[in-house]
Amino acid sequence: MPTYQQFPLPDAGEGLTEAEIVTWHVAVGDTVEVNQTIVEIETAKSLVDLPSPWSGVVTRLLVEPGTTVDVGTPIIEIDVDPGGAAAAAPASDEGASAQSDEAPVVTGSVRHVGGAERHRGVEPGGADEIEAARVAPAAQASAPVTEPAPAERQAVLVGYGVADAGAGRRPRAGAAASSATDGTGTAGTPATTGTPASPSAPSPDRGHHTLAKPPVRKLARDLGVDLDSVAPTGPGGIVTREDVLAHTAQAEARTLATYPGDDQPWLASGTVSSDGRQTRVPVKSVRKRTAEAMVSSAFSAPHVTVFHTVDVTRTMKLVERLRADREFADVRVTPLLVAAKALLLAVRRHPEINASWDDESQEIVYKHYVNLGIAAATPRGLVVPNIKDAHRLSLRELADGLADLTATARAGKVTPTDMSDGTITITNVGVFGIDTGTPILNPGEAAILAFGAIREQPWVHKGKIKIRHVTQLALSFDHRLVDGELGSRLLADVARVLAEPAHGLVWG
Repeated sequence: MPTYQQFPLPDAGEGLTEAEIVTWHVAVGDTVEVNQTIVEIETAKSLVDLPSPWSGVVTRLLVEPGTTVDVGTPIIEIDVDPGGAAAAAPASDEGASAQSDEAPVVTGSVRHVGGAERHRGVEPGGADEIEAARVAPAAQASAPVTEPAPAERQAVLVGYGVADAGAGRRPRAGAAASSATDGTGTAGTPATTGTPASPSAPSPDRGHHTLAKPPVRKLARDLGVDLDSVAPTGPGGIVTREDVLAHTAQAEARTLATYPGDDQPWLASGTVSSDGRQTRVPVKSVRKRTAEAMVSSAFSAPHVTVFHTVDVTRTMKLVERLRADREFADVRVTPLLVAAKALLLAVRRHPEINASWDDESQEIVYKHYVNLGIAAATPRGLVVPNIKDAHRLSLRELADGLADLTATARAGKVTPTDMSDGTITITNVGVFGIDTGTPILNPGEAAILAFGAIREQPWVHKGKIKIRHVTQLALSFDHRLVDGELGSRLLADVARVLAEPAHGLVWG
């Protein structure tokens, strides 16, 4: 027989308590297999694809896209035995006069009868069906009910039941007005009363008649414009077509000139104000997590930032040679690759900076591995995935790791594991044409390096002014566990490798 299983939202990692349903990859009636991707969810850290735990047929999608639900909430129902035979009804004449085990449902003028009545061979519309569709026993006991003939039976809304003809209670004025105007039932059907009926709007002043030609009146009706609210400019106080169009344009929402279209993905989930001057977007998922992490970091770790301007002309020449090398033919080589390698070499020379502050135990935790974080900007916010054990990788392996990490982050497929246990981070603000900045530490780390834009500019080289490739570096660090000397020495070593990549052969 059909067996229905409901799949609860699982914890996607690191104790997350909620997630947003982004996209369903299946629909009701679809056949799914075990481990087939059924839904994409967004946690506080990333987008995650959830696989189906069963094979079967989708019977219900329990959560709409865009809804945030707690872990453990059922999100989909699957029939894991769609080919099974239906359970047989018990063959018993006892209780034949009792109410059916499946209540008849009447929607509009169509009635559906199931359960014992259908198994007993009750014909739709017959006397047995009418008997099965009677009101609840409590209503029956109140007074005898004269049952109408089948042809005269009135449709009953689900949840309301049949009106008790013997009650004879005089309806209140508000209820009578409601039953006459809401269109939900016939006279005498009880109406839901939660708030008093609103007073009727005052009738318009019949003495005032706006002057307008029939085509203008039709235009106003089509646009939903009240002619009485339009200022006339035509001869004799007549409303013209231009008056209606001008009134409509004035009433339209006005947006800023800097936002000409509706193609901004970061506004898609927002609510526009009535005048069009604001859009309010709920703070959730990645953006919410980023904000919490940055506030926690900025106000718990005392930040210090040191700067260094360096000639990276030789690094740029190395990048060009690597791009032409067959060993790097199928990978993208950028100055960021050399900067990341320079940071790893500097950490090896100054391992004390590869640490974290444990506030609960009041201990400094020194890491004997380097998980190199790369700050990545995505449409959903800033994420910082890291390359695991980056200190063990060759330059080519590091290039592959950067490429994979960047592609994953842009696709929004970074997992919580990718962003956990980072030890030190590099942020490439130069890709946006920015010289440098004062980056905020990734929570749990002691330092972050900002790599600025590389520009051609005059530079003193071997006693002469020449055009060289120059960039600026900025290192922010947690002053609780990193002194100014340590932070400055680390940044100086990064600059030395970028100025002369040959140092990497000696330090590596």
